[in-house]
Amino acid sequence: MFNHPQRFFHQSINTYSNLAYFFFGILILLIARHDHRHRTNRPTNRLAGFPLMGVCFVYLSIGSAFFHASLTYAGERINMNATYSILLTLVDITLYYIGHRIRLSGSPRAMGNFAVSGDWLVLPIALRVPSSRLVPALILLLNAGMVIHYVQFRRQRSISIVLLSLVLVVLAICIRTLDVQKVGCDPYFFFQGHALWHLLTALSSFCSYCFFRFPKAE
Repeated sequence: MFNHPQRFFHQSINTYSNLAYFFFGILILLIARHDHRHRTNRPTNRLAGFPLMGVCFVYLSIGSAFFHASLTYAGERINMNATYSILLTLVDITLYYIGHRIRLSGSPRAMGNFAVSGDWLVLPIALRVPSSRLVPALILLLNAGMVIHYVQFRRQRSISIVLLSLVLVVLAICIRTLDVQKVGCDPYFFFQGHALWHLLTALSSFCSYCFFRFPKAE
């Protein structure tokens, strides 16, 4: 995309497209608040009343918007840290559910502690490994974990959501790759491939959240 350093938002559409993360973040926070008020859901769903996922979405919306608006190194670092926060939290949730036989408390606080601990353990790796390698690796780990959990609980989980999440993120990666390589890219066009990356990854991440939060009715 052609940058406009004279403007307040250097990359306007890439900044505004982060509203997708903000929308899903607020939606997840509202779901968590609803769960908190209706505590009867918690014994059957360990993700009920868990707000950290929504916080990660909002954090990414602000961090990524700041980066595309300012195009500074600080913005880039915040953007990547926020990206890792969503991916790592989803991976931690997946591992938490796969290890359902381990005697852990099913409370949102316990899941939050597990997720935050996992994020801190991976953080040193994130600082050393290029994002072009680590991000696809985490996406692959997430989707593989979702498939494993589906095999564990076929009657309670939907394989359609797993496939939808995977298709969306693969499509997002393809579009982002073409955008980086300047294939079919008009730098002066209003709509940009990277903006579509924001929308598709937000949808894919929300599908991953829904896979665990909303089991099929038996």
